[in-house]
Amino acid sequence: MALFGNTDSNGQPKEMSFLQHLEELRWHLVRSAAVIVVFAIAIFCLPGIFIDEIFLGPIKQDFISYRALCALGHKIGAGDVMCMQVKEVKLQTLGISEQFFTHMWFAFMGGLILGFPFLLWELWKFVRPALKDKELGPVKIFVVIASLLFLFGICFGYFIMFPMSYNFLINYQMSDSGLIETNQTLDDYSSFITTMTLVSGIIFELPILVYFLSRMTLLTPGFMRKYRKHAVVVILIAAAVITPSPDVTSQMVVAVPMYLLYEVSIYVSKYVVKKYKLED
Repeated sequence: MALFGNTDSNGQPKEMSFLQHLEELRWHLVRSAAVIVVFAIAIFCLPGIFIDEIFLGPIKQDFISYRALCALGHKIGAGDVMCMQVKEVKLQTLGISEQFFTHMWFAFMGGLILGFPFLLWELWKFVRPALKDKELGPVKIFVVIASLLFLFGICFGYFIMFPMSYNFLINYQMSDSGLIETNQTLDDYSSFITTMTLVSGIIFELPILVYFLSRMTLLTPGFMRKYRKHAVVVILIAAAVITPSPDVTSQMVVAVPMYLLYEVSIYVSKYVVKKYKLED
């Protein structure tokens, strides 16, 4: 069985056996892993920047998101409604090795996020020889767009979704008796911030997912338009859960980007249906 793998000296695809094809893929993955490890080591060796300023940034009162939201509230005449008072906390560790392994985990996750565009680039280089000339441009654009959407999603999760969710939950009291106190552990905080940011990054890949589902005729723009109102309700509920205050302005800060993402996905599906002449 012959497969097309890398290109030869003349730029023409050369035939490779199945095992050679796997070997080629392995080296693409090895290079991607090496880049992720380099980023992870850099993050691990610079705790002053990546731990104190980034990892622990959202639990500080002077975090940029809190200052920006407060300034926005004053600018639109909402007063201090959007100003959040961050509860001072001390993250506790329950084991002698917890700080070390949490540091390693955060460094790995940071390396994975920073190295994600390079990983997509390596995968594109792997499949490039099998593509026709007219497919090279769209696939290259796909790599760029997927990378940007993922990074935008990570930023949205880190600067908007996580701070709002964190402050709501850390200040939430199920009883006014004063008998219940929230003592947060380092592991709990680490899991929460990485989960929120990564989930946000994956959510922002919605247009990419819609593209492939539309390409496989599993999703159509007509279907998405039909259930637009349902999607709006789900988005508003999600925004209400995420935001710490009941004011509409804070909810819109979260809801509007998510709704725009849905609308963009409709146009993506419409583009696929039109381009490949599929049924709407």
